Amino acid sequence: MREMSGMLTCAHKARGLVVGLLAGLVLGGAAVAADPDDGAADGVEQWPVVNSAVRPDPELEARIDALIDRMSVEEKVGQTLQGEIQHVTPEDVRTYHLGSVLNGGGSMPDRNKHATPADWLALADAYYAASMDEEDGGVGIPIMWGTDAVHGHSNVVGATLFPHNVGLGAARDPLLIRRIGAATAREVRATGIDWTFAPTLAVARDVRWGRTYESYGEVPALVRAYGDDMVTGLQGEAGMPDFLGDSRVIATAKHFIADGGTAKGDDQGDTRLGEAALRAIHGAGYISALQAGVQTVMASFSSWNGDKLHGHRYLLTDVLKKRMGFDGFVVGDWNGHGQVPGCTAESCAAALNAGVDMFMAPDSWKSLFHNTVAQVKAGDIPMARLNDAVRRILRVKMRAGLWEKGLPSTRPHAADGSLLGHPDHRALAREAVRKSLVLLKNRGGVLPIDPGLDILVAGNGADDFSRQSGGWTVTWQGTDTTREDFPGGTTILEGLREAVAEASTGGRVRHARDGRFDEAPDVAVVVFGEPPYAEFQGDVETLEFQPGDKRALAVLKRLKAADVPVVSVFLSGRPMWVNPELNASDAFVAAWLPGSEGAGVADVLVADDAGRPRHDFTGKLSFSWPGTPLQAPLNHDAEGYDPLFAYGYGLSYEDGAAGPDTLPVDVPGVRQGRPNDLVLYHGRASGALSVFLESEGQSGMKSGPVFSLPGKSMTISVEDKDVQEDAVRLDWRADTRGRMKISGPARDIARFREGALRFFLKVNEGAVDGVSVGVGGNWLSLAPMQSEMAASDGWRRVSVPMACFGSGADLGTVSDVFTIRGRGPLSLSLARVEISLGQDRAVQGGKGLTLDCS
Repeated sequence: MREMSGMLTCAHKARGLVVGLLAGLVLGGAAVAADPDDGAADGVEQWPVVNSAVRPDPELEARIDALIDRMSVEEKVGQTLQGEIQHVTPEDVRTYHLGSVLNGGGSMPDRNKHATPADWLALADAYYAASMDEEDGGVGIPIMWGTDAVHGHSNVVGATLFPHNVGLGAARDPLLIRRIGAATAREVRATGIDWTFAPTLAVARDVRWGRTYESYGEVPALVRAYGDDMVTGLQGEAGMPDFLGDSRVIATAKHFIADGGTAKGDDQGDTRLGEAALRAIHGAGYISALQAGVQTVMASFSSWNGDKLHGHRYLLTDVLKKRMGFDGFVVGDWNGHGQVPGCTAESCAAALNAGVDMFMAPDSWKSLFHNTVAQVKAGDIPMARLNDAVRRILRVKMRAGLWEKGLPSTRPHAADGSLLGHPDHRALAREAVRKSLVLLKNRGGVLPIDPGLDILVAGNGADDFSRQSGGWTVTWQGTDTTREDFPGGTTILEGLREAVAEASTGGRVRHARDGRFDEAPDVAVVVFGEPPYAEFQGDVETLEFQPGDKRALAVLKRLKAADVPVVSVFLSGRPMWVNPELNASDAFVAAWLPGSEGAGVADVLVADDAGRPRHDFTGKLSFSWPGTPLQAPLNHDAEGYDPLFAYGYGLSYEDGAAGPDTLPVDVPGVRQGRPNDLVLYHGRASGALSVFLESEGQSGMKSGPVFSLPGKSMTISVEDKDVQEDAVRLDWRADTRGRMKISGPARDIARFREGALRFFLKVNEGAVDGVSVGVGGNWLSLAPMQSEMAASDGWRRVSVPMACFGSGADLGTVSDVFTIRGRGPLSLSLARVEISLGQDRAVQGGKGLTLDCS
């Protein structure tokens, strides 16, 4: 591992501009005016001309010319398509000349969560060999495999998981970012993959956005400083021998552009601002990434002033490619081309014409192939545009040496299981955790904790890898994982035990999730925070933590009432309104989403034998902290800026500051009582609920994107309704009875008796006259809706009055909150299931169906 050690300790070349920017950022400075549009001009000439560190190569371009001249239209179109590994076989690659495959979040070879590096390599070899098959006079072009290694190689069990970007932004350390990129690249290479969809260069301006944790911060200069180093860490330094070499991977700057600026933080929403602000705020990270030679750029799902980015020729072609000089290729996001007006996932000439070079078409690629070939031959897609897209794809593949490197299994580092979770990488991740922690409060000097004390550890995040790692961790949403999915990692509880055990002062660590005890401890560490989520499933309307359901606060108050000093460790993908929790804590640490190395938290919380800090807090907020639940957006460069904790805030042991004492809790936006909506399923089961299938004595829990009962008598699989995987498809085999239920700990739903059960339903095959839905043990047939719910009629919003399921005791405490049952042959799709006391706008607008059971 000599090469690795040298890489981790190499000197970081000075970049005066970046260092100067960061010096101001630590103090909360900014390089963006309050109104970047004030007096600024629009037009492509106002965007910067970017000089990439990757220089043009005439010999390479000549190779590309010769290859394109030999290619058929079908071969060219194939290069522009990327399918998902669950929907693409090696034979498909050979037949359709596919340019790329990807594994989506939570997708592994053979759907095996514990697939080994050898398993990944075997599939990579099969795809590569198929792509290079030149039978029948075809042109052999190596395939590229892309993956979302966004905080380490996070789809692979045993990989090192680094803190998510929100924590890395708080670390204020560009060199750390570069080292993390290099370590991630090595682990990705061990599985035979060429390409990662990272870094995310969004400047998140409204933390209600569910992808806030993928952003380094709200300040463009910070994102710009980090973009260079993460790209260089992943790809290597342009012009040096290891650029895109055996220890490096192709990087992706995403999501172009302004995905972090959407109105109300709506994922895949609309960013509404002028061009000067778009350029100054949201273009910042792309400048440094392009300078570092990033080879691919991913288009955003979102829109700019109402126009979808996947179809935005001005921004993708005129600005990015022509003005800013980007000569790599633009890849789309998951079926994002299908959101362009006039397009579907299976047909979209507009996206290719606008500047998308490679469609990410996970399950729609085959129809898209045939339609795109026809559109080229009909002249709807000019041959010059197709050739340009193919040229860009071939340019990246040639720069990466994919022809010369050969089968993935024959490359250096291939199948080197020691690289996954290598001790050097884990040590680096642990360092990153320490540097990312932000101390918000430390009253009475409760921190650092004397290791000789009796320490009680409580909270739902203390011994939970899923909660401490967040989304994009083994699975897309970061859910459905167990301790066995994180070999070699440490939870925060395990880290605290380790730190106390290493001391010689005789302390002990006890664990009680609910904070209850028989013998009072000397101090309590309570670890709590947001459940894991990814993309739209993390969007929120309020920044209040646990609105209407203050479970974590109850634990804190119970400890405080017993006069136990409380240290709170808050796990979250964004700043949140936690004034009540801050008031109930003597010390409060924003730990973000630290990843697999929870021991890094203990490194800073626990003192040495002499009571001195082993490591100090150095993290500074990269997002402003709200003073009310409704204080969003909240940016330091906006008028009326009045946060609870300003951008750049962060206490330390050295400065001795204690932070706030008592904070106001009677502020606008606090939810009084419980929410009016009980969301049961929206892309996944909510909260402590789970999805189960039952059929003729067989049962099982949904644990992945596709799940079936023995013999496939009933199958559940994910489906896209409005956004990626926000729905499920239920398939019953002929003559099989079965049901899907959403179930969990018993809960009282009596307060919803005046409300309605609502869900989206689509009939794919069969009829609903034999379908029933249930709440608790009460059932209602959908037969009265048969005439309005025919197959292939698309989605309908169904509303069922809760009174249909009984009243009083019938709607009391239930475990099976929702069930749908039927008999095959039958296929239904289901999306967003909820019980609500409010009115349903979809039904009011005449777009839904209300079941009358009177």
